[in-house]
Amino acid sequence: MSNPSETFRRAQASELARRLRAPRRLIQVVAGARQVGKTTLVRQVTAAAEVPVRFASADEPTLRGPEWIATQWEAARIEAGRSGGILVIDEVQKAAGWSESVKRLWDEDTRARRRIKVVLLGSAPLLVQQGLTESLAGRFEILRLPHWSFVEMRDAFRFSLDRYVHFGSYPGAARLVAEPERWRSYVMDSLVETTIARDVLLLTRVDKPALLRRLFELGCRYSGQALSFTKILGQLQDAGNTTTLAHYLHLLSGAGLLTGLPKFAGEVVRQRGSSPKFQALNNALVTAPSGLSFREARKDPERWGRLVESAVGAHLANVAASGECELFYWREGDREVDFVVRVGHAITGIEVKSGDGGRLSGLAAFKKAHSRARTLVVGAGGVAVADFLVQPVSRWAKG
Repeated sequence: MSNPSETFRRAQASELARRLRAPRRLIQVVAGARQVGKTTLVRQVTAAAEVPVRFASADEPTLRGPEWIATQWEAARIEAGRSGGILVIDEVQKAAGWSESVKRLWDEDTRARRRIKVVLLGSAPLLVQQGLTESLAGRFEILRLPHWSFVEMRDAFRFSLDRYVHFGSYPGAARLVAEPERWRSYVMDSLVETTIARDVLLLTRVDKPALLRRLFELGCRYSGQALSFTKILGQLQDAGNTTTLAHYLHLLSGAGLLTGLPKFAGEVVRQRGSSPKFQALNNALVTAPSGLSFREARKDPERWGRLVESAVGAHLANVAASGECELFYWREGDREVDFVVRVGHAITGIEVKSGDGGRLSGLAAFKKAHSRARTLVVGAGGVAVADFLVQPVSRWAKG
């Protein structure tokens, strides 16, 4: 029986295939969090290539070095010959000094007019970006691979909306949802722990790893809620300071786990100085640590409402990470709007409602403060959640 996560073809595969068919110009960088299907996608694309393909992975317990990259590159040159070929390096950020080595070897091939195309994969987008900007300016283009959308989980695994809300969108975990404890262990051990231990702590200086882990736990617990770092400090032991917490949240965001949405104020200075609204980038990161079963969550209207809001937020945050929009939240006094989306000059305030109760005073106050903005209710009394998730964000932001 085929594995849907291996046979399902994401939309980004077509774009990568198009780029690799073109003449050699730029290094292709496929960046995204762990377990979003980067390796599978690249293998799907290169399987149809009519030239030799060399696939190498730096994802080992011990760090690789420049010599390893040079060895893989030279082997690709030999295999390619005069007809050309493709070199794929997976988890490239794990190789020490990778960007300098790639720059030197790429430039050598350019001068020698070798027809070797290069694809680099990285599961820590923040770390990959650092290496690219340090050494490879003008030599690469990025293909960002976000967490799977509701549409993809529906089409590949026949996920209902409720399953997507509770179990999130890791393709590797999708076939384990019938065994909740096994699913939870997979998410916590194979995804969360591996990402933190190997993509953050191993490659980045973190003076207080226990604090980073605790911040991740609290951020996922309060996904969809705005909490000041000062309040967070009150729940942490040996917390350090707010600057440290902001840095750790930046690292977690770069690893594709948890981000902080800035407050929308129409002024960059105020946005940067505001308390962030925590947003998990995949709802599995919210439900797996809680230990709450699907049935228990579904029977609790308040908790389910928070999960629905987090799922909508995760969807928007992943779209924003791909560069299609900007994402914020809004609050003035006790009035709040769940999300504010900006696409170009178009601004839309979005309130997520999973039940019949509740007022929309936040949207009214937002509209009063930003008269040119549009407002949208997602859920009860507005656009159905499923309908919102299956349409491009620009469809709702621009009307």
